[in-house]
Amino acid sequence: MASKIARLVETIVEATATPYPVDRYLELIDPMITWRDTRAKVTDVRLQTDRSVTLTLRPTRQWSGHRAGQYIEVSVVVDGVRHRRFFSPANAEQKASEIELTVTAHSGGFISRYLREQTRPGTVLTLSSATGEFVLPDVRPDRTVLVSGGSGITPVLSMLRTLIAEGHDRPVTFVHYARTPEDVPYRAELDALDRTLNHVDVRLHYTRTDTPEHFHDDHLDGVADVDGAQVFLCGPPALMNAVREYADRRDLADRLHTEAFTVDTSPVLDPDQPITGDVTYTESDVTTPNDGRTLLEQAEAAGLRPEYGCRMGICFSCTKVRKTGCTRNILTGELDSEPDQHIQICVNAPVGDVEIEV
Repeated sequence: MASKIARLVETIVEATATPYPVDRYLELIDPMITWRDTRAKVTDVRLQTDRSVTLTLRPTRQWSGHRAGQYIEVSVVVDGVRHRRFFSPANAEQKASEIELTVTAHSGGFISRYLREQTRPGTVLTLSSATGEFVLPDVRPDRTVLVSGGSGITPVLSMLRTLIAEGHDRPVTFVHYARTPEDVPYRAELDALDRTLNHVDVRLHYTRTDTPEHFHDDHLDGVADVDGAQVFLCGPPALMNAVREYADRRDLADRLHTEAFTVDTSPVLDPDQPITGDVTYTESDVTTPNDGRTLLEQAEAAGLRPEYGCRMGICFSCTKVRKTGCTRNILTGELDSEPDQHIQICVNAPVGDVEIEV
């Protein structure tokens, strides 16, 4: 009965708030007072490395927690424009009362730089529910191998922290690749876990030191290739590809679980199908030669600023209408030439002449 009354009140309140949802009015009073939206207030800001920021967030009541390895959409308003990006919580899933995000600020990352340079305690962010299939199995593995590179450390760190918090005492190997020791957030914590927990083995490799260490079979031999070991991998494309090839050689592809935080958008070069044609941005009256990259990248190179979110084909923020022409989905390889179709311009590249509503 109570739930029916609550739904009725919600309907009445939102009807009186037309054309704006009730949360748009409540945020004028206090952005942490929400009816439906999930928001979180920044309670702590730490600069663990020269390129990253770690934010501790206190979410509103709508937050239902996350499973280790999942990601959430974070949206911020900058100069009146809402921007969305996806990040994986780094905290253990048992700690549902707060969220910890570690964001690496890339030179071209508008939002990552904003979060590092402008975010202060008291800042309020809007969040989505946690989602994603890159999670630990309900029955924990007898041996767990966590492999990450760069900012891919956060989902697997959440897995490690979750296993430790629940008292899991089976072998866990944590392998991480970074440019230098100074580029590893949580390095002190990882060193302490390596020293104090007999079943946790932390292996850090550095790719831009005097003796650079990129992925090599020896880094996983004896841990990933034993019977029953489950491998969880998140990192940049080069590392992902190298570990996948290793898994194929060792016949353990069925035990490799992956999450990519970037998509390889470089043009696919085929000598039998050279890159040709022009891209016409009909809303902007701009035409440029097709260079093979995604429509989003080519639009940006032409000086246009179409809306986007994840740049990975997840959030649909960049969806535009392809008026004419053929495009190739870089994730699936699928070709589509049906006119007047909505497509995600972050993961579609033109094949020949294309007209797009940008």
